[in-house]
Amino acid sequence: MTVLFLKTALALLLSGAALAASADEIDHPADGRPVDGHPVEKRKFSLPPSAELDYAIRAEQSGLQLSGEGVLKWNATDNIYHIELETRAALFGKILDSKSDGAIDDYGLAPTVFAEKRFHKDQTTTVFHRDSKTISFSVGSSSYPILGGEQDRTSAIWELISVARGAHGKFKENTDWAFFVAGQHDAEPWAFKVDKMETIRTPMGNVNAMHVVKVPSPEGKSQKVDIWLAPSLEWYPVRLRYTEQNGDYIEQSLSNINKTGK
Repeated sequence: MTVLFLKTALALLLSGAALAASADEIDHPADGRPVDGHPVEKRKFSLPPSAELDYAIRAEQSGLQLSGEGVLKWNATDNIYHIELETRAALFGKILDSKSDGAIDDYGLAPTVFAEKRFHKDQTTTVFHRDSKTISFSVGSSSYPILGGEQDRTSAIWELISVARGAHGKFKENTDWAFFVAGQHDAEPWAFKVDKMETIRTPMGNVNAMHVVKVPSPEGKSQKVDIWLAPSLEWYPVRLRYTEQNGDYIEQSLSNINKTGK
């Protein structure tokens, strides 16, 4: 039974550690036609300074406690960006490598390649073909159009951060922010709702942070994602929490910031 719990907890950790909720179980057209709710909106944005962020990770599955650590590298210039996430869990070692690379355009982050390697699974690659304006996947035959502002599961949080920084007071309680996000072999709209400013405890001490919630899909198949962005810390995510319908969760708390750029 303990082995089963460990395997289940690992699956939960993998689903949350990518800083994203899975869209893999939702069927979409495979001929490149726009899907319902494909949000396209050009917003002002301000890229946060490049940095390396360390996270302490804890999860609970069927009463079993699981801990780990994650390192996220965010690097951006005026023209390109790179995001790299590595996650390790006690008893398992490295369980996730996730990378997003792309350019900066009028919408903000413009991914070109999203690659993800999970524990004991083959790497998957999602490609944003800017010339043909389509998104394709190494797994499956689905494709989606690029209409403007599309993200991958790793870049989406950083696009949200950049928009929050550039909103000049408009990123406030009860506002909604929607993006179209590609995963490992399909894509779906993500809806973020700003809740309120809260004081939360992190390994770095108490921090005032804006609570943002990723609303689960109407089908109820995706996780609820809670994100706390700290305006005093360049709007970096100081806490992220992924919660399943049965109450199982994974939580990531910022433990260290090492700025590597202006």
